[in-house]
Amino acid sequence: MPRPPRASPVVLCFLFRETGQGGPEVLLGLKKTGFGIGRIVTLGGHVEPGESPEQAAVREVFEESGVTVAEGDLEPAGSIEFMFPSRPEWDMSTVVYRSWTWSGAPAPSAEIEPAWYPVDAVPYAAMWEDSAYWMPKVLSGEYFAAAVTLAEDNECVGSVVFSSP
Repeated sequence: MPRPPRASPVVLCFLFRETGQGGPEVLLGLKKTGFGIGRIVTLGGHVEPGESPEQAAVREVFEESGVTVAEGDLEPAGSIEFMFPSRPEWDMSTVVYRSWTWSGAPAPSAEIEPAWYPVDAVPYAAMWEDSAYWMPKVLSGEYFAAAVTLAEDNECVGSVVFSSP
């Protein structure tokens, strides 16, 4: 999907671990500041000028959780075009990654309170509504491309369209 010219480049990065008891877990976090405050979110954020999406994912994961992931350990998981019709300046063109290889112990940052969640018990009700549409694809290992249009309130989902990646 072509990125709208005004969309901000963003990355999301899902870190996984095997617990040996009850299945894999995914690292998410409670957003303490900024966009999405009070919600459970995925680690990630804006791609800075001159940065590749992979470099941004590595930086954001470290800044938000203290965990180190190498660019070579990022597996492309898909892309999402987020469109906010009533706030087009919020539009985002998002690259999604997953990784099973990383080092360090997640620690709180000024922005995120990280926590592990069982892959089969993700707290969708505490997340952005759109997460329940596309996140199961990330968690199941699928590669996907999606366009998410938010409703007039900029929170509820207007539509989600999946296309061939």
